[in-house]
Amino acid sequence: MTATAAWPRCSFIADAADDPREGTAPPADRWFLVEHPGPWGRIALVQSGVHPAAVAAISAWAAAEGGRAVLVRRPGRRHVIDGAGTPVGGRRRWFRVDSRPGHESIRTGTFIDESELVAAVYAPGDAYAGPLSLVCAHGRHDTCCAVRGRPLAAALTATERGSVWESSHIGGCRFAPALVLLPHGYVLGGLPPAEAPAVVRAYAEGRVEPRWLRGRSSLPPAVQAAQHHCREATRAMGVCALRVVDVKSEQQADDSRVWHVELSDPACSVRLRERRVETGRPLTCAATATGWMRLFDLIELTVPGAVDHRSRSSG
Repeated sequence: MTATAAWPRCSFIADAADDPREGTAPPADRWFLVEHPGPWGRIALVQSGVHPAAVAAISAWAAAEGGRAVLVRRPGRRHVIDGAGTPVGGRRRWFRVDSRPGHESIRTGTFIDESELVAAVYAPGDAYAGPLSLVCAHGRHDTCCAVRGRPLAAALTATERGSVWESSHIGGCRFAPALVLLPHGYVLGGLPPAEAPAVVRAYAEGRVEPRWLRGRSSLPPAVQAAQHHCREATRAMGVCALRVVDVKSEQQADDSRVWHVELSDPACSVRLRERRVETGRPLTCAATATGWMRLFDLIELTVPGAVDHRSRSSG
């Protein structure tokens, strides 16, 4: 029996189990977006009919730059597809995004033949003011992404229109719908469509909503989790708030790891215990075996000069 037949959809189980979102943003210092209306294979870049030379160049760029490549398309838009599944005619767009703190930028260009993407990975391109909103709607990779992602993309398109794209697999399907806010690389999960326009507008104004935040893709999971707890404690919502000052960790005898993260603007000190937890269930709709997840237990949080000082058992 398949995991899909034996279990409800992964995101509905994760909701019911209240799986922690913090520290789950997929790693990416940079992003490369290729407009490709579909269809998308399960492994989007290599199974969607993209020109082989472009696949090789983009994959090499991603490996060298700590980047993540995704295919994107306009929500609800219909395209002419040839017999091989390739979009016919028209100029399409690429975006190259730097999400590293202090380096946030978006460059863009257009192409007709996908072989042009070989040069695009390092081309100067044109500056794009942004922001961009990516909504994972990759149904062939995980059903939850399509079921929950497409309504979110539609809700955003109704108000934001030009800045919204459906994207291929982002990561963390059980937190569908996944929304990525670029250029900063903030990844959100479980955001209801009715609340999405306000969240995206706040980001355009320089604020990020902590409630749905999984983390920032250019930061390690432990730092993502530390920022989450500091945002809760200080209500710091600025997109550039809580800069990383220092990160240290120590391996424990029980195979857990204790992290000490120092942040600034505002100042905040966090100690976390990282541990691996077997879930006893598949973590994606396509999985056929049970999985595990990384958890970060808050041990201590200190905000210098403030009343807030928390200490919790790490269990």
